[in-house]
Amino acid sequence: MEKEDLKVLNKGEEEEMELQGYRLCRWRVALVGLGVLCTGGFLLLLLYWMPEWCVKSTCTRTTARDAKVVLLRSTDEFRRWFLARVRVMLAPGSNPFHSLETRTTSPSPSSPSRPFSSPSRPFSSPHLANGHNLDPSDGGDFGDYQPTQIRYFTFHSTKYYWIDGVQNFEVLNGLGDLQVSCSTLHSEHSSGLTRNQQKYRRLFFGVNEIAVKVPSVFKLLIKEVLNPFYIFQLFSVILWSADEYYYYAVAILFMSVISIATSLYTIKKQYIMLHDMVATHSTVRVSVCRANNEIEEILSTDLVPGDVMVIPSNGTIMPCDAVLVSGTCIVNESMLTGESVPVTKTNLPNPLPGETGEATDCVYSTEEHKRHTLFCGTNVIQTRFYTGDLVKAVVVSTGFSTAKGQLVRSILYPKPTDFKLYRDAYLFLLCLVAVAGIGFVYSIVLSVLNKVPAKTIIIESLDIITITVPPALPAAMTAGIVYAQRRLKQLGIFCISPQRINICGQLNLVCFDKTGTLTEDGLDLWGVQRVENGSFHPSEENAYKENLVKSQFVACMATCHSLTKIEGQLSGDPLDLKMFEAIGWILEEATEEETSLHNRIMPTVVRPPKQLLPPEPAATPEQDMELYELSSAYEIGIVRQFPFSSALQRMCVVARLLGEKRMDAYTKGAPEVVASLCKKDTVPENFAEVLEGYTKQGFRVIALAHRRLESKLTWHKVQNINRDHIEANMDFLGLIIMQNKLKAETPAVLQDLHRASIRTVMVTGDNMLTAISVARDCGMIAPRDTVIIADALPPHDGQAAKITWRHADKPSKASRMEDVNISVDDVCHVDEPKTQELYHFAMNGKSFAIISEHFPDMLQKLVLHGTVFARMAPDQKTQLIEALQGVDYFVGMCGDGANDCGALKRAHGGISLSELEASVASPFTSRTPNISCVPNLIKEGRAALITSFCVFKFMALYSIIQYISVTLLYSILSNLGDFQFLFIDIAIILLIVFTMSLNPAWKELVSRRPPSGLISGPLLFSVLTQILICLGFQTITFLWVRQQSWYTVWTPLTDICNLSSHGNVSEHNDTEVDDHNIQNYENTSLFYVSSFQYLVVAIVFSKGKPFRQPSYKNWPFMLSALSLYVFLLFIMFHPVKGIDEFLEIVCVPFEWKIKLFIIIVVNASVSVFAETFILDIILWKLVFSRDKQSSFGITPVAPTGPQGCIDLRAYKCLSRLCCPGKNNPKARYMHLAQELRVDPDWPPKPTTTTEAKSCPENGSTYQIMIKS
Repeated sequence: MEKEDLKVLNKGEEEEMELQGYRLCRWRVALVGLGVLCTGGFLLLLLYWMPEWCVKSTCTRTTARDAKVVLLRSTDEFRRWFLARVRVMLAPGSNPFHSLETRTTSPSPSSPSRPFSSPSRPFSSPHLANGHNLDPSDGGDFGDYQPTQIRYFTFHSTKYYWIDGVQNFEVLNGLGDLQVSCSTLHSEHSSGLTRNQQKYRRLFFGVNEIAVKVPSVFKLLIKEVLNPFYIFQLFSVILWSADEYYYYAVAILFMSVISIATSLYTIKKQYIMLHDMVATHSTVRVSVCRANNEIEEILSTDLVPGDVMVIPSNGTIMPCDAVLVSGTCIVNESMLTGESVPVTKTNLPNPLPGETGEATDCVYSTEEHKRHTLFCGTNVIQTRFYTGDLVKAVVVSTGFSTAKGQLVRSILYPKPTDFKLYRDAYLFLLCLVAVAGIGFVYSIVLSVLNKVPAKTIIIESLDIITITVPPALPAAMTAGIVYAQRRLKQLGIFCISPQRINICGQLNLVCFDKTGTLTEDGLDLWGVQRVENGSFHPSEENAYKENLVKSQFVACMATCHSLTKIEGQLSGDPLDLKMFEAIGWILEEATEEETSLHNRIMPTVVRPPKQLLPPEPAATPEQDMELYELSSAYEIGIVRQFPFSSALQRMCVVARLLGEKRMDAYTKGAPEVVASLCKKDTVPENFAEVLEGYTKQGFRVIALAHRRLESKLTWHKVQNINRDHIEANMDFLGLIIMQNKLKAETPAVLQDLHRASIRTVMVTGDNMLTAISVARDCGMIAPRDTVIIADALPPHDGQAAKITWRHADKPSKASRMEDVNISVDDVCHVDEPKTQELYHFAMNGKSFAIISEHFPDMLQKLVLHGTVFARMAPDQKTQLIEALQGVDYFVGMCGDGANDCGALKRAHGGISLSELEASVASPFTSRTPNISCVPNLIKEGRAALITSFCVFKFMALYSIIQYISVTLLYSILSNLGDFQFLFIDIAIILLIVFTMSLNPAWKELVSRRPPSGLISGPLLFSVLTQILICLGFQTITFLWVRQQSWYTVWTPLTDICNLSSHGNVSEHNDTEVDDHNIQNYENTSLFYVSSFQYLVVAIVFSKGKPFRQPSYKNWPFMLSALSLYVFLLFIMFHPVKGIDEFLEIVCVPFEWKIKLFIIIVVNASVSVFAETFILDIILWKLVFSRDKQSSFGITPVAPTGPQGCIDLRAYKCLSRLCCPGKNNPKARYMHLAQELRVDPDWPPKPTTTTEAKSCPENGSTYQIMIKS
């Protein structure tokens, strides 16, 4: 039953989860209650931290239908558990889209009909009531209807309702659930809802608001305090207080309070910022149309899917997602996209009744029809409307179901950051706990053998655990990230996800958008090349000429755009602006008063300046002056606009010349697409060659086309016609050639990244050959490298999908095809020559989609060498990021924020160049509008990552050093004193740990990458050697002091300093006995040695080059370390009575002080030698780097000469010794690179075709064939 009743929610979506149903079991609850009492509440905490234990220990399994509690588990790599309580509500019906009028008062709630539902999402049972009980007084005559029980639970601000038809819980998003067609939206949903229907639906969909509730400080405090680490600190404080370590307990309590207060302030501030961001549209007054043609003003919080909202002419901020059914809007979508260019939104096409077929009447989708959809949070600047028929939009979704709601949910409930450092940190802490366990047992055994009282045994045994796991660790680890965030802010880079700074230190591949990122945002018109009679004219510098003013080519340039006037200024897409400005025409839009005087919408009119028009003959006296002016005017009115679609790669307008009866259609877009829509005889034969010539030079080319429409097409028919009927049988007019210049900083930045062995990839929506040309110009592709284009074709007429390979151009110098050095990670060393990269793959979005579907294993090999991805849709950019992450790359993404939001969010480190801080989709936002921010981010990420390693290693060593000291002292029933602990933990550790994190990033990027985790050869070697060194020198000190001739068990009267003043020792001693046996020679000797060990380890671990500035430039750290060195040496060689009494240290002979000083100096020398010489010089260069190189096919360069032979032999020996069996690379891309080295068919030759297999053999889904 259990397997059968395991439900899957949101199947195939990002938030896919498994669901199990449970019901409360009373005897289990009673048993758990007893356990809570017996454990003093600790069991309750454990159940709070582990939701699955909580549910399984208090409930029994049942079906999802009957569940009172549901246990949820995410299906992603994190496999997180959540629990939610199922609630039951009452509503007058079970389907929000049913009309209440059609229901009788006694239907069976188990089987209501659902005429509007799609087969894929059947609603066939009671399933809704948005937190409201049935109230006859609220919402009309609901008391006449039989109430229906509705079961639901809330998770992450989303309600899931039980649906009998699919036997599962599902989410209601809005009209999209109905899968309605465009024509149905117009015919059945554009008339509005009655008040009863609206109130009924509000029970289902709830209040239309994105409720970001700012939690109270008390709630946040409880949640923060219940963190396992703070509970551990509380336990430590209680334990120390019981052992009379009051000062240290108070110090830790003080630190914890400051840490909690800082955390609360940060979290509260983030909640307030997010609340303020979404509050702008929370409560505005809106006008809605009712079913009886009445206009009613309501609060936006009352809107429900299906409401028809009237968009005011002076604009508004959209409170919901809605689709335009009449009129046009100019919208600023910067809130969602980061792009401040106004966008024109047109009404949803309404296919004519005679038209049939899927193409003409498709299902409405917010993604496919986004040019007709007004998104929540976007700013409607102005509208164009009809007399008697206002600009109307049908509400599609409300609240958290809107595009903005989903974005806010992703910020409120982010996925945990999956990074090896954090996973390894937990493993390392577990190792420390294991070490503490050994000390715990050792302490108990030792105390029992020495007949120590039970209370002391318990306290001292538990004390070992608190020593081994340092309480200040989280604060110390956070310090480096906070400092890095502050340095990034000084560089103009703002971060909303600080944990990602560390991950940016691992980036080994960066994807760049082209336009506005690598190249200038604005395009300059380079020239035009017109076509007449099927052949090209010579290219011309511009079209601003008298003889061209009345040509169709110029008419197309004048009308085919989405420009509008906002406050008297032309505004719109930069490309459209440049094109329109190049011809010098004038654009005029109808005012609100003019529009109201006409029965139809007043078109936007464009006309040339008078100086370009040929002189007209003077008017004769017989001619009416007004008629003369009308006949001599040359104006074109834009009747209908089909906006630019990235999927179609074109835009189209229908226009009419003043005085003409027939209309004209003008199209502009991608040359290949526009040419395919034109009559073959109008497209020049050398079209492909001319286009290739321009694109190879890096120009952006746009094609124009025109068609004279039939006279039967009236204005009303044009408003409802499908664009496919217009965009056919067109005449090819020619090409507009735009120049997109590289930003000045681009080549140098890319060169820096290449030098640092960081791969660069271009992801653009532009033409492929243009993208390849730009990639060559900016240095992304070297001049001699070959570019192989992958053209994929889908299955057709029974033939399998296939890929045709061809070279984009011939390399300047013929060279043997060799394997690319794919080692763009942490292994290349600057002193070692690299193999030259000789081939790159390029493909367009269409090919990428086909290869993803039909050649999944081929895709992994292609992304390994893919450098140019052109004509990529926004979702394809995201898929590419995922494909690169799938082969274990750490991927960065840099874009201008317009259509890169998904990719920026998905990448390990996404940085938006948008100047708007509202671009909340990206973890990082740069104020500098060029890619120089990318190396800065990586440098700071590497510095922060190395700082995290340094701090973690230091804190681990601090724990172990103190653990060794305490363990040695336990053997003589002694311990460190309260103020000794205080001095070490506050004066040494905290001061050092917060200043050692201040090292800024190194000034340049190097080819070596920092390790990604703590469990790596160099770091383990570093930590273990330092532990052994510290253990060795403390043990030597402990044993050696007991061997001294003057050594005796210390008492106040046997103190060395007292012996000089007393001739003999009095037998009578009234001095108070030291109960804890703190004051003795062993304690004092270990205190001095261990104190210096903390400082030595801090200096040894605080590394600078090649990732951070050297420590001597970090003056707070150097000043702190030197001050502590001077202070410790001073109190060691020149005892001060007050300090000695405070620290409970005793006087020792001067000769022993000299010996201690020698031990300290030798200890420091050995630590520095082991870390600097053995680790950094010998092992790193000979083993850790070269072994990784050879692990995926890069043979270390054979050294020459006798010294070289010795080095090579040493390398082989050390490799076998330190890294046995490390032959297979861990990263997937390294493994693939190793396979491709021995693949004779790779890379594919330009004479081959790769076909998909219907039945894959040996795991391969394709085969390569030679063309005949």
